[in-house]
Amino acid sequence: MGLSEFERKKDEKMDGVIYDMSPSPGYQHGIINNNINTILKIGLKNSLCLVFMENLDFKYHPEVNDDYLCPDIMVICDRKHLKGGSYSGVPKFIVETLSPSTTKRDRAEKKGIYEKAGVEEYWIVSPQGKSVEIYYLQDGKYILEESYILVEDKEDEHYNAETTISLRAFPHITMELRDIFEKVD
Repeated sequence: MGLSEFERKKDEKMDGVIYDMSPSPGYQHGIINNNINTILKIGLKNSLCLVFMENLDFKYHPEVNDDYLCPDIMVICDRKHLKGGSYSGVPKFIVETLSPSTTKRDRAEKKGIYEKAGVEEYWIVSPQGKSVEIYYLQDGKYILEESYILVEDKEDEHYNAETTISLRAFPHITMELRDIFEKVD
């Protein structure tokens, strides 16, 4: 007897290999994703674009095989590529929040897949280091444009909690560095 759609274990399939994403990462991971998701949802309110958090499979080359990833956060603007629980177009923006079990895949394999698929902007967020790496696609390759490690102590010369970050495709959507890590211990 198979699992129902609601009981499905979270997994990803790259190059025909299934990676079990269970158990869920630490609670900080969820807080960060929810913080970013909330800001994006508000910013996209009057647009055709949608934001998904950990609940939509990205079929990154459906014409070749049935491989898929489940990004932590994904913004899509062409709804015609939505079908069931998957999306087969090109996302405008993806965030992967690192966990100990996925760090290598997020920084290497997934980054390469998103780059090749043409995802314009890719963020790698680390709960442990309270850091954000922002990659923009230029001439088919990701370039690390911004890299931050949150410093919340106002007495520290590197204090940056109020640094404002905006999305390239949606410059009206902004967030401060501290907003991303709000309520993360």
